[in-house]
Amino acid sequence: MKKRTYQCRRIRSAIQAGAYGIVLTLTAGSISILHAQHDPVQPYKGKAGRNLNETQQWWPEKTKAPQDAPNVVWILLDDVGFGAISTFGGLIKTPTLDSLANNGLRYTNFHTTAICSPTRAALLTGRNSHSVHMGLFPNTAIGAPGYDGYMPFEKATIAEILRENGYNTYAVGKWHLTPLSDATALGPFNRWPTGRGFDHYYGFLGGSTDQWHPTVWEDTRKAEPAADGKHFNTRIADKAIGYIAEQKSVDASKPFFLYFAPGAGHAPHQVAKEWSDKYKGKFDGGWDKYREEVLARQIALGVVPKGTVLPPRNPGIKDWNTLSADEKKLYARFMEVYAGFVSQTDYEISRVINFIKKTGQLDNTLIIVSVGDNGASKEGTFVGVVNTNDPAQTEEQRLQQNIADINLIGTEASRPNYPLGWAMAANTPFKYWKQDANSEGGTRNPLIVFYPKGIKEKGGIRNQYTHLIDILPTTIELTGARIPSIINGYRQEPIEGTSLAFSLNNPQSPSRHIIQHYEIMGSRAIYKDGWKAGTLHKKGEDFSQDKWELYNLNEDFNERFDLAEKNPEKLKELRDLFDSEAAKYNIYPLKDGTEKQLDYSILYQRNKINKTIFYPEASEVFGISSPIIPYRSYTITADAEIGKGSEGVLFALGGRFGGVSLFIKDGKLQAANNTGAKLTHLVSNKAVPVGNVTLKYVLTYKEAKEPNDPAGTQELYINDVKVAEAPIVKAQANIRATDEINVGKDYITQVSDRYKGPFTFTGKVNRVVVENAEEQALSLGSK
Repeated sequence: MKKRTYQCRRIRSAIQAGAYGIVLTLTAGSISILHAQHDPVQPYKGKAGRNLNETQQWWPEKTKAPQDAPNVVWILLDDVGFGAISTFGGLIKTPTLDSLANNGLRYTNFHTTAICSPTRAALLTGRNSHSVHMGLFPNTAIGAPGYDGYMPFEKATIAEILRENGYNTYAVGKWHLTPLSDATALGPFNRWPTGRGFDHYYGFLGGSTDQWHPTVWEDTRKAEPAADGKHFNTRIADKAIGYIAEQKSVDASKPFFLYFAPGAGHAPHQVAKEWSDKYKGKFDGGWDKYREEVLARQIALGVVPKGTVLPPRNPGIKDWNTLSADEKKLYARFMEVYAGFVSQTDYEISRVINFIKKTGQLDNTLIIVSVGDNGASKEGTFVGVVNTNDPAQTEEQRLQQNIADINLIGTEASRPNYPLGWAMAANTPFKYWKQDANSEGGTRNPLIVFYPKGIKEKGGIRNQYTHLIDILPTTIELTGARIPSIINGYRQEPIEGTSLAFSLNNPQSPSRHIIQHYEIMGSRAIYKDGWKAGTLHKKGEDFSQDKWELYNLNEDFNERFDLAEKNPEKLKELRDLFDSEAAKYNIYPLKDGTEKQLDYSILYQRNKINKTIFYPEASEVFGISSPIIPYRSYTITADAEIGKGSEGVLFALGGRFGGVSLFIKDGKLQAANNTGAKLTHLVSNKAVPVGNVTLKYVLTYKEAKEPNDPAGTQELYINDVKVAEAPIVKAQANIRATDEINVGKDYITQVSDRYKGPFTFTGKVNRVVVENAEEQALSLGSK
């Protein structure tokens, strides 16, 4: 009892001393962590009497935002290049963004990190991506500070800061910042959006989601979207409007912060035909004509210098005029769908902005739009992707399959990504693309700042060098907010960005952000005062052998003339600067994903778990790494009670674009193996009997080299009697789905085309056991 009283006393003392809502472990076995908003106990200023007549009542003061503090909206698009949207000269119509820029400012020299998670981490914290441990993705983390994926609490997000300043904070859309070890229904949730300062969140935790059938979380719980046919962009706009409406109904004077991060235009490029058909024939001239036309528009707008010349086509991109008629038709359709996808996103953004206008608060709202988290994506291959990039197919085979599937592009039966020729065009007038941290094509994105109350010149152009770490300090300065020295018990480390507020009404002011580094998967660059050195790393090669290039961006802003040989002294100066920045911001050790010593399995924490039991009472399990490990033998065993005519799904992992399903239909036990490129079925040679039954699917993998090489067998068992067998190829042993794991049904998208979801099992599933190779022998014995 004395020990417990002492612990309570220590907790109370810690709070009163300024622990601000977080109490760390005090002694073994005591309280571990208590989460709360920064809320230190305030000294009592009243007077407590023996009764109310003698008492001077007093309540602690609530934190309030500065008077007339603006609402704040950050919009971050995904995989949209510098030359894509009409606001910066592109051919994709974005009237909403056009209006924001025409009534605000266009920043033409703004930069991202070249890929998604690092960009998001840097944007939200105002610190460099490696500095906040997000040098790449949470799912490619390694045990080094720049890459472990655990964003430090000592480097608070904009949501944490603004909430401490009296704001309500909301996030919708893509997150992609939660470590895999934490991204389950069990948490911990302190690195989810609601754990990093957002009052409410609605969106997806990973890098992408199906726009028609999204995998969605609301706050920290899985949300099953209604089967109403709504597009994901519409869902997040609805949710954002609902959050704002609720807040303004309760307290109209309180400002809000909204982080609006749609999945668009990241693959899959999915949108209703009414949007894609608006662009019918608009891209028939091809990517070469597109670049020429967009460059002329950019010069006329003033977002690129007069006299700008296009660089040569990126390596491997063909002259449009050399393509066949079928290729031209296919590639034009890819771009029509992408353009429709981005235009529809612009429309949904307009709905949110129009609602803010309806509340009468648009003039007092700061809206900052980063048009892309990196350059246009180079992940669509030279011939594009309709459903999946099947490694077993040659490029010519993929092309012919795409031509056959052209009418699927954009529908729920597709997961499209446009070909690299269009990615090149969407980055006009720069070379290269997403992932290339050495290039302006990978890192240069349009930035729009709209703030009627704070911007005097409407439609102005700003050419100051800027980086996304500058957005947080800009917002802090414009809102009049303050960054507490301690947030949620963590003493804060310095912001690394530079406020852009000085440039809002002073277009000729010199840049204040004069040094910036970049690194993604070994490709790296360093910028200083208009000079830039960079190297495009080739995966698997020695980093020390990378060839560095040198550009004077003040005279050659789209990197056409390499000055490395003419000015070796400047190159050495910048390379030395990169090394010092790398040491300061956790950039080393460099990695490109090909290293043999990399073992990502520890992130999933499942290689040591050879047996997983799933219960029907938790019929949907999300955010768990797959219990099926690629290229390992495994068994799925369902313990079920079968009645007369029972049918339905016993267990399903994955969906239409990859997974495994065990189900009963037409009285037979069946298994579907879906590689994403090929769907096969195994059917029992006898009916499933009535009563308590054990049903098994066994995949036995034998090492193989190529995706279509023989690699073992798959079998079905009823009560340990084999009832079906067939050979498999290597691709069938490479099932990686993690977002859709169902017992007794198959939600979201379905693994098999032999049933429609959810195809709920009409008998009773008691449990399903998934066992990997090590424990397989225990259950199968000699059978």
